[in-house]
Amino acid sequence: MLSLAEVILAASAGFVLYVLFGYPLLLWLVARKKARPVAACLEPRTVTVLLPVYNGERWIRDKLLSILNLDYPRRLMEILVISDGSTDRTDEIARSFAVHGVRLLRVERSGKAGALNAGIQAARGEILFFTDVRQELAPDCLKILVASFADPQVGVAGGELMIRGGRTREEADIGLYWKYEKQIRLRQSSIDSVLGVSGCCYAMRRSLTVPMPADTLLDDVYLPLAAFFRGYRIVLTDARVFDDPTDLKREFGRKVRTLAGVYQMIRRYPALLGPGNRMWVHFMSHKVGRLGLPYALVAALVSSFWLPPAWAVGALVGQAAFYALAGLDFALPEGLALKRVSSPVRTFVVMMGATVCALAILFCPAQKLWKSPEPPETPQVRRAAA
Repeated sequence: MLSLAEVILAASAGFVLYVLFGYPLLLWLVARKKARPVAACLEPRTVTVLLPVYNGERWIRDKLLSILNLDYPRRLMEILVISDGSTDRTDEIARSFAVHGVRLLRVERSGKAGALNAGIQAARGEILFFTDVRQELAPDCLKILVASFADPQVGVAGGELMIRGGRTREEADIGLYWKYEKQIRLRQSSIDSVLGVSGCCYAMRRSLTVPMPADTLLDDVYLPLAAFFRGYRIVLTDARVFDDPTDLKREFGRKVRTLAGVYQMIRRYPALLGPGNRMWVHFMSHKVGRLGLPYALVAALVSSFWLPPAWAVGALVGQAAFYALAGLDFALPEGLALKRVSSPVRTFVVMMGATVCALAILFCPAQKLWKSPEPPETPQVRRAAA
């Protein structure tokens, strides 16, 4: 008969393996049998491009050029820059694009959700296209998104965030994580819906939008869920948007905010946890499962001390080696062969730390979680500085 420590260790290990590997495999099998293709067909519709910005002078000129370069009828496009109380040259640069039909809407500093609420209220297009200031859009991006709305079941269409090649092993590992995450989301989308999209590139029927609380951390989850719970699908497309890789420090801050946003979404959409969520199994396995990973790892470590001696030594040595490898990675130089193993392990451990820190949403105002290190320089900035 198994001891309590053995049961806890087995359950913890099983949970970790299911969330990281078992669920993606199960999802792959389900997607092969129950895929629901989107009846996409380009039917040009009026579109309002919503670009919320706070002190984005470094990127806004290139971003607006990227928007103006979209392969979509200009007569059907409204471009709205929402300046969230910017104090740099953001407003000045945006106004210089007025000759190209760009409108500037300046609002008092209230955060991204407040800026988007103002933009949605001012928008005139049938479809709203949400994007952020830093990323570059592929020319056919908007056309692909709009084509999805020929399917009457589609309420939200998300794009594909493409991370450019990293200059370091650390940046490459974060890009690898995005590829892993992308495969999960694409398969969820293929069977019904993905419960959240990339905020830098998604479109939504304006008729399905709802006002967001000012402290909303994830507009790209809150708004799509409003459509989802009205019976519409949230699908992913191959509309591409490009971003530079980030280092682990910046990714840590982003991860804390997004995981804290999951707690916030559960509180604001409690139906996520009940039978009203037709993607309940996927939400629990993917989102809630991720929140539980660090605690399962802690349970596995603690229970190992109470195993029979022969098993305890192996379990503790194995886990100690895993975490030691993550710590050692800080000291290993780029190009070392061991770095190929230690860097992914370190990335995983840091992401588990971010998951624990996301609990801060229970104790502090949500706006504090928006504070993050300075975003990475874009290639244009690096060229200018050279």
